[in-house]
Amino acid sequence: MERAPLLIVDGDNLAHRAYHSTPKTVKGADGRPINAIVGFFGMLANLWAAERPRAVFVAWDTLSVPTYRHELWPAYQSGREFDDAILDQLEVLPGLCEAAGCGVGKAAGYEADDLMAAAVQAELADGGSCLLFTSDKDSYQLVSDDVTVLTPRRGVSEMDRIGPAGVVERLGVLPEQVPDFKALAGDSSDRIPGASGIGPKKAAALLLQYGDLEGVLDGVKRPGEAEQLRQFREIVLMRPDVEVTLPAVAPDWSRLAPRLRELGADRIATRLEELVATS
Repeated sequence: MERAPLLIVDGDNLAHRAYHSTPKTVKGADGRPINAIVGFFGMLANLWAAERPRAVFVAWDTLSVPTYRHELWPAYQSGREFDDAILDQLEVLPGLCEAAGCGVGKAAGYEADDLMAAAVQAELADGGSCLLFTSDKDSYQLVSDDVTVLTPRRGVSEMDRIGPAGVVERLGVLPEQVPDFKALAGDSSDRIPGASGIGPKKAAALLLQYGDLEGVLDGVKRPGEAEQLRQFREIVLMRPDVEVTLPAVAPDWSRLAPRLRELGADRIATRLEELVATS
């Protein structure tokens, strides 16, 4: 039988989606908000039931430690502020994922992006394939015939499945050109300005003409911006040079249920037990 893909989840991305879509009135036994936790595992359960992957790997940012990206560009992701309520839950979620038997990636100095890239590299090297759950377009650089991005449109009940042709349709470039594209076009969400006077359409056209960032810099003389644009490419590039341990087996959601009940999340605990019963 063909091996099922590994599901790789952008943990912070899903947690923020859960936090903002689940009422903040959802609180635990101690009166603290658990809406991100409840929403996270509710969405992950839906995703698991729909895809039935071989296993789940969840990648996380380490928000308390700057990354090499901040060293390259101090303005990177500046201005982002998160509620204390979600920060508290982000501290708890990786341990809950581990309790369920998911693989967990989190490393000081690296972002979830890098851990996802490392997980993809390891799974492909072992002859597998991957599904990446994220709404972050940076992940498009990992797309191939064996790597598909699942991007949610509404909760996780409606998703786009993005393969190589989907990357071209959305950005106008090939997956391997995505870091060059983002360097030229910029990314306002990460505070990367890109090249002056070049937006997404022109960036795609230049890469179609010249192939990559170096080709663009050779063909369109921008001596005052060249090094900075190379720096932007390094910031956008997902780096798999971080150690990860992939899970060998599927999660056992029943192991997580008692932990959720301790937090006061009885309803989602019951749902996960039912998911195991119907597997």
